[in-house]
Amino acid sequence: MTRVELRGVDELMDLLHACRGAWDTPDRSGDPVDLHDHALQTAALLRRGHPSDKELQLAGLVHDIGHLLRPGDDAGHADTAAAAVRGLLGERVARLVQLHVPAKRYLAASDPTRGLSPQSALTLETQGGPMTPEEVAAFAHDPLADDAVTLRQADDAGKVVGLDAGVMEDWLPVVELVAQGYRSTNFTPSLRS
Repeated sequence: MTRVELRGVDELMDLLHACRGAWDTPDRSGDPVDLHDHALQTAALLRRGHPSDKELQLAGLVHDIGHLLRPGDDAGHADTAAAAVRGLLGERVARLVQLHVPAKRYLAASDPTRGLSPQSALTLETQGGPMTPEEVAAFAHDPLADDAVTLRQADDAGKVVGLDAGVMEDWLPVVELVAQGYRSTNFTPSLRS
C-alpha cells in the first residue's frame, strides 16, 4: 500500500473535513461518534487540560485519520496517521499520534480495571493486547510516554454523542501555527546564488 504524506495545511484540513460521516469501522459498529466529532472532542479536551501545548492538541485532532486513509486497519491506523502528518506537523506530533495505540496497551496493562469503550476493548487484541511487563518498562522510558498517555485518555473520553466541541475551522490557525513552526525550524537556505 502507498503511504500518504500530507503536503499542506489545506490538504490536512480537507482530510479532517472528510472525517464527517466517516467511522472507525467500515460497518459503523465501532465508536458512537464519527471521526470528525471524535477529533474535535479529543482536541478540545487536550486544549482545556493543556492550553499551551499546541502540538499535543493537534495530535488529538489528527490521531485517528489513519481510519479514513486505510479503512479497517485497526492495528496500523496510528502508524498510517503518523506518517501522513510527520512532514507537515513535525516529529513530536507524529510520534504522539503513533504512540496513542501503545499508550492504550500500556494503560490496559498498568490499570486493568480502567474501562475502555466497547470498540477500543475489541481492537485492543488486534493491536497486541495489554503490554508485557518488559513493554511497560520500555514504554515508560519513552520521553513522550506521559504526553501519549494524556492523549490516550482524551481519546477515550472524546466519544460523547451530541457534545458540541466547536467546528473544524477553529483549528485552522493552530494547524497553520504548528506547520509554520515546523517549516521554519527545518528550513535550509538555498545554495543557489
